[in-house]
Amino acid sequence: MVRYSPDRPLRVCYFGTYRAGYTRNQIVLKGLQSQPDVAVHICHATLWQGIEDRVAQASGGWRKPAFWRRVFAAYRQLLQAHRAAPDYDVMLIGYPGQFDAFLGRRLAHGRGRPVVLDILMSLHLVAEERGLTAAHPNTGRLIFRLERAGLRQPDLLVAENPEYGGYIADKYALPAERFRYVPHGADETVFHPRPLRPPDDHFRVTYHGGYLPSHGMDAIIGAAASLRDEPGVWFHFYGSGPEKERIVRQAEGLALENVTFHGFVSQDELLDSLAQAHVCLGVFGTTRQA
Repeated sequence: MVRYSPDRPLRVCYFGTYRAGYTRNQIVLKGLQSQPDVAVHICHATLWQGIEDRVAQASGGWRKPAFWRRVFAAYRQLLQAHRAAPDYDVMLIGYPGQFDAFLGRRLAHGRGRPVVLDILMSLHLVAEERGLTAAHPNTGRLIFRLERAGLRQPDLLVAENPEYGGYIADKYALPAERFRYVPHGADETVFHPRPLRPPDDHFRVTYHGGYLPSHGMDAIIGAAASLRDEPGVWFHFYGSGPEKERIVRQAEGLALENVTFHGFVSQDELLDSLAQAHVCLGVFGTTRQA
């Protein structure tokens, strides 16, 4: 077994069209870069502009020539970046990278190096939970087949936990021994104790997130409705996403005066609000993703 050290670090090529601003990629990169016996070379090209962009492409935008010009430009940039990359010991494909795995395998195996893919979430399951596979069944089938083929390219697959890994293995008939597990974690340079306390004159409940189907927003609004007559219980919502407009209408329809929607705020304001919460809410959905 090779033993790595600061003099002979493990050389990682972090590869793909992954979302550079997504917390999973940022945490994994920071974790690797903080290790004295690991050296990271980033090989990245931007393809996706955000959630709305990916939804638009899955809803039929992928059929337009403009999308394929973007794909061609992104992968040409990746090829050029990889050509210029120094030698490495392993290629790690960031999330989402199921489609990048085809090119990644060819490039890494061409150098005699193994490929690891950080799955995090099934692209087909995400599309299913957002209603895209029902609205666009042909696109749904295409995503399923591409993801199934993409997950067969890497030498190892990284999932967040054994439950999700087991789901992926069963769904796509993949061997369990190909999986390793890395919890999501949090960036401790951002999330750490702050010199603020929850208020004494009311009970503060805080949600922050992307208003996704897996978050179970109806359950949270239902809880707020059940507590509407409790004096001093306030719900604060931060962020935005596909379910937000519907949830805001639902809260307005119920005339919930104990609910406040803040939208996006600065990172410092968000962290202060979390520090002042008595309860920070998690995920309450009943979808498979939840």
